[in-house]
Amino acid sequence: MPFSLTDSMNYASKMTPRRVWNMTKVISSYYYSMMVKKPVQWGLPISISFEPTTSCNLRCPECPSGLRAFTRPTGMLKRDFFKDTIDELGKDLTYLIFYFQGEPYLNPDFLDMVKYANKKKIYTATSTNAHYLNDEMAKKTIESGLDRLIISIDGTTQDVYQQYRVGGNLEKVLEGARNIVKWKKELKSNTPFVIFQFLVVKPNEHQIEDVKKLGKEIGVDEVAFKTAQIYDYENGSNLIPTIDYYSRYAKQDDGKYTIKNKMLNHCWKLWHSCVITWDGAVVPCCFDKDAQHQLGDLKEMTFKKLWQDGKYKNFRTALLKSRSEIDICKNCTDGTKVWA
Repeated sequence: MPFSLTDSMNYASKMTPRRVWNMTKVISSYYYSMMVKKPVQWGLPISISFEPTTSCNLRCPECPSGLRAFTRPTGMLKRDFFKDTIDELGKDLTYLIFYFQGEPYLNPDFLDMVKYANKKKIYTATSTNAHYLNDEMAKKTIESGLDRLIISIDGTTQDVYQQYRVGGNLEKVLEGARNIVKWKKELKSNTPFVIFQFLVVKPNEHQIEDVKKLGKEIGVDEVAFKTAQIYDYENGSNLIPTIDYYSRYAKQDDGKYTIKNKMLNHCWKLWHSCVITWDGAVVPCCFDKDAQHQLGDLKEMTFKKLWQDGKYKNFRTALLKSRSEIDICKNCTDGTKVWA
């Protein structure tokens, strides 16, 4: 991963003795759990993902939000519920991701929630398709104090871009990125750290060098390449790249595909982070897109109680025993971002 001194210093500036101590406890409990093969959890999450909304303006083919394929309730995160949760966790939390499913900017309270977290000196990040970053919204984004902005750009020409970002308009994405870069300069702000994220799939893999040039031309801080998760990968897909470096899957002699990485019986995410849906359900990680493994409900108990509750312990136990038997883990790979 490329190193950015400015971004790293910004993240480090959020540290307090309490947050460092919490990180120490979480890391220690993770390695201790692997050693004794039993779940031990000290401390509270270092990072959480909060879902602003399940709604999205696009219809991407490997996304349940885009496919309108949720079986769980859909809706918008309420500002008061968000504040109550951050008030409980904020002193220990260092990293807050405003994303799970959906397009964050569709929630009218999104940037107000960013401001609230910023006041508590929590590093904030989001991922967007950038269709709503008009001039006014770009300015408000800078003023909110958002620390990291990931802009999904999966093609450098409209015909390629729309093959994955179905219903999207590339020119709007580029205009949004330019608006952000412009207002960063005008407001003399070092944040947000702007990343062009390129999801490498077969239809766009020939544009890898083009997006690097485009990112430099517009003035984003970094261009990152992400490998694509394919739901039904075993029999292949027209989305799996032909460039092996950018694929999570390997083709076998019988023509079937398998995940490249080994399925190890531990996972750092279950100790240091979690995902909170718009309506308060807590799920293990971002691979549980339809929130099938709900480990608790914040409408019914505090996070601190939920974090140590039996459901969480049982899930961590199952993971340490046989991660390959957990359905959401079967299509999970470590290191979904690659750098070039």
